[in-house]
Amino acid sequence: MNTMSNAVPEPGGDAHAVAPAAAKETRPLFWSVRRELWENRSLYIAPLAVAGLLLLGSLISAVYYRNRIVEVMQPLLALTPEQQAATLAKPYDMAAILLLVTSFLVAVFYCLDALHGERRDRSILFWKSLPVSDLTTVLAKASIPLVVLPVIVFAVILATHFFMLLVGTAALVAHGVSASVLWGRVLGVEGMVVLVYGLAVNSLWYAPVYGWLMLVSGWARRATFLWAVLPPLALCVVEAITFHSWRFASLLKYRLSGGFAEAFAVQPQHGSIPNVGLAQLEPLRFLSSPGLWTGLLVATAFLAAAVWLRRNREPL
Repeated sequence: MNTMSNAVPEPGGDAHAVAPAAAKETRPLFWSVRRELWENRSLYIAPLAVAGLLLLGSLISAVYYRNRIVEVMQPLLALTPEQQAATLAKPYDMAAILLLVTSFLVAVFYCLDALHGERRDRSILFWKSLPVSDLTTVLAKASIPLVVLPVIVFAVILATHFFMLLVGTAALVAHGVSASVLWGRVLGVEGMVVLVYGLAVNSLWYAPVYGWLMLVSGWARRATFLWAVLPPLALCVVEAITFHSWRFASLLKYRLSGGFAEAFAVQPQHGSIPNVGLAQLEPLRFLSSPGLWTGLLVATAFLAAAVWLRRNREPL
């Protein structure tokens, strides 16, 4: 009887008293995000596949250089321990960069299919029958590239670095070389802070890109990739022909590659991987960058348009 009295209001009581609690318990945004993870396994399969290839390459490298480790380490003996750690950490930095690139590509193709896929297979008719608003659905889909995927990539990078360190440590210790400095450089507090900061920078900086892709996903009837790429390219060509300038192209280049320069104080090193530490982080400059806030405003406008499109566009 107590259970029934908790679920059903008494006669003459407030019928709305139970509704807020029930609505709160359903957590539509949370379950919408879970749905995206269930339906898009590539969000974690692709980073895991790349991590597996990196670990395989690490094993092959350890076997290949097992008899030449002293020869390979000889040039490092003249360096300071910090310089040695930075040099030895290059493969780990490259692994992190490859996983970041993989996550960006996964995010691009996810956004292109986020709204288009449910219109194509007409599952939108079912999802619209549920008590979940279009705003909640679009926010859940936008949270995947902005929040969920960076968390997944962070965990995959840590696991990849850990197993790579086990392989590298076994090879170094077998020849009497200490790997303690390398562990502190890769999995120390400094490395963690730099990694988290870099993932946050990528999410915020590429927000308008993801917003544009989701807008195209909700609008285009087919060939979403072409509709996402061709209009910006066409604007670049029209501007070049009409005004003999490349300002829009420069804007696109700044959006795609300018976040690193805004967030890090690192000088180019002729194509090599820069050594990034806490001293190179520039969070205040990044947060005060006009490009960041302009991009976030544009991303908000794109997502608002995507909400409108999901509410009004018909299935394909």
